[in-house]
Amino acid sequence: MTAKRHASVLPSLIFIVFLVAPVVIAPLGAQQNADRVIVVTLDGMRWQEVFAGANRGLITGPDGGVADSGFTLQRFWRDDLDQRKQAILPFLWGTVARKGLLLGDSTLGSAVRVTNGHRFSYPGYNELFSGAPDDRIDSNDKIPNPNVTVLEWLAGRPGFAHSVEVFGSWDVFSAIFNVGRSKLPVNAEGLPFPAPTTERQRLMNRMAEWAPTHWKSERLDLATMAGALDALKTRHPRVLAVLLGETDEWAHERRYDLYLDAARRSDRFIQLLWETAQSMPEYRGRTSLIIATDHGRGSARDWSDHGNEVLSAGRIWMAVMGPKVTINGIARGQQGTQSQFAATIAKLVGEDWQSARPGAAAPIRVSGDIRGK
Repeated sequence: MTAKRHASVLPSLIFIVFLVAPVVIAPLGAQQNADRVIVVTLDGMRWQEVFAGANRGLITGPDGGVADSGFTLQRFWRDDLDQRKQAILPFLWGTVARKGLLLGDSTLGSAVRVTNGHRFSYPGYNELFSGAPDDRIDSNDKIPNPNVTVLEWLAGRPGFAHSVEVFGSWDVFSAIFNVGRSKLPVNAEGLPFPAPTTERQRLMNRMAEWAPTHWKSERLDLATMAGALDALKTRHPRVLAVLLGETDEWAHERRYDLYLDAARRSDRFIQLLWETAQSMPEYRGRTSLIIATDHGRGSARDWSDHGNEVLSAGRIWMAVMGPKVTINGIARGQQGTQSQFAATIAKLVGEDWQSARPGAAAPIRVSGDIRGK
């Protein structure tokens, strides 16, 4: 089994999730000083675009499959490296890189490596959220995960009951988080609001129904974004995981223009999540943000692929920002692994995942004397 890949190329989607209603400010509860975390993944987002911006050769050459090179160059190409990175990911570089830590720039000796050996989605998500690879997970089939994830464990910890939620764009997430055992609320297919209770939720469902259907097992990120933002505003979970998928799907379609567009839209949504959280007393000043990807991709003509035969897909990236993060900027010489993601999530909310799962990787170092440049 290799990667997820399905369906056809269709026009770009209008990013309508910003129509969600203004923030609801609820009374402060007993957990008002509790640590909180927003977890985001961009499926198959290459470290090369994160740290170097758009690739001009893929925009103008035959391997990128770009429909309109001139328009794509106008949107995403800049001669200056810093401007080129910000053209795709302005929030990541304008805010997270200044206030937090970015790992994964291999040119600066800061590689983050996948350790599961498969370099595709289910093994990657298992490693991200359980803290260790598992050779039993060798396909993308909907087989319930035998491993307890850090999210399942946190949901059973004091102060986290009914306060961990997962929103994703891939229908395999229910198996990855083993909802039959974990009882985690995982919204990963269909409409963003399966049982709408407000006119706003019904409207967002209609918009999701009107949006194009591109893939059999992956919905557009629009639905995932709408559901996650509503949860943040109305239920205020301590742990909110948002697992976006269009970057991977458009890459498999070999549509570099739509891959870049999906990355830009994801960055805009992450900014909306963060700024919404910072406007709310439940989250302001006590919330962390952690971002990663489940696998890398090829580095040349095979940029659209990944899997056990694509060795370069074993390099990924991570970003983290929040009150506990005092090492700021691009890490230089600090190595990392995908398996460190789970323990880092736990650490950001004051918990110790390694104590619960011996053999799990240690958290990423986010504080200390070493400073990124």
